[in-house]
Amino acid sequence: MLKTRSVVLLFAILWLIGIALRLTILAVPPVIPALRSELSLSGTEIGILTGLPIVLFAVAALPGSLLIARTGALATAITGLLLVGIASGLRGVAGDVAMLFLATIGMGAGVAISQPAVAALIRRWLPHRVGLATAIYTNGLLVGEILPVALFPLVIAAVDQSWRATFFIWAAPVLAIALIVMLLSPRDPVPVTVSGRARWWPDWRDPEIWRVGFVFGSANTMYFASNAFLPGQLAEVGRSDLISPALTALNLGQLPASFLLIGLAGYLERRTWPFVACGVIALIGMAGVVTTAGVLTVVSAGLIGFAAGGAFALGLALPPLLSAPEDTARMSAAMFTVSYTGAVVISVLAGACWDLTGSAAFAFVPIAIAALPSLLLAPTIRFQRQTV
Repeated sequence: MLKTRSVVLLFAILWLIGIALRLTILAVPPVIPALRSELSLSGTEIGILTGLPIVLFAVAALPGSLLIARTGALATAITGLLLVGIASGLRGVAGDVAMLFLATIGMGAGVAISQPAVAALIRRWLPHRVGLATAIYTNGLLVGEILPVALFPLVIAAVDQSWRATFFIWAAPVLAIALIVMLLSPRDPVPVTVSGRARWWPDWRDPEIWRVGFVFGSANTMYFASNAFLPGQLAEVGRSDLISPALTALNLGQLPASFLLIGLAGYLERRTWPFVACGVIALIGMAGVVTTAGVLTVVSAGLIGFAAGGAFALGLALPPLLSAPEDTARMSAAMFTVSYTGAVVISVLAGACWDLTGSAAFAFVPIAIAALPSLLLAPTIRFQRQTV
């Protein structure tokens, strides 16, 4: 049994890792105008730049599982953090679009290989506190999303309006966190092997993997797609003045859900109804977004954020809860692959619905459909399956 001091240290490490895995991604949107001006980025190139990390989350998750099997979860997490920090800093010296894209790919790959490693660490370090550990880690992710946007005016002023310097500023704490994880984390045991070979490739025949992937994909799709199409919906109904408040509500709405899950982690763990509740709240929020154009729109966006944040934290806990220690990384990698691929596909379909109908409101139809796995598939997850 771990001492309280050791448990608190592990919680702190997981929280810091969460921050590090989001700081550099959300550092891009505030400097897009400057990037577009200096590097002559087209609208399509901006779309590619902001979408690359999501694609990498799907594409590089399985190589992350392989790396975990070969070197261990801790070594993979540290490698990922170092890659995130170094690649993010390289964006600051990008002389052209190609180098900017390459550095962004490296950064996204670093995050992608770290995410299943964190799931494996939670399962190994805190097997009896998976829900709480995941909620704390998720809170770190959300704080990491908020800080670059909230502190941008101060950071850009401190570096004399240099967008390049901002990438160095946000890379520095990531590298510092990598050092902290390296020095303070419990040592990784030898990777578990079966018949002399380390497990890393998911068992795609296991229906549970697909259920978990689609349920977690609901949270990702609700968050990313709503952020993408909410501004267009508000502009179309003549309420561009609400775009900033609504996006703020959408993103900050995740925090209350995160704190609620931290407080109630033991009660909510291994239960179906929280997933169903998140799905219902999200659908109510989407209905409000497409049928109102005022204060209720901002409140509705906040509901989507709350639901997405809650479903995200609950989904992240699924691989550690449902798998044996040697299988957590590969199940987590499969979940990320399925969920982030789905998020990209739904975003494309949402855009196509907008184009075909000429109405931004119809972009929320595929997003609403993507929320259904929380309602329909979550009740079929076998929370009592053997994981020892």
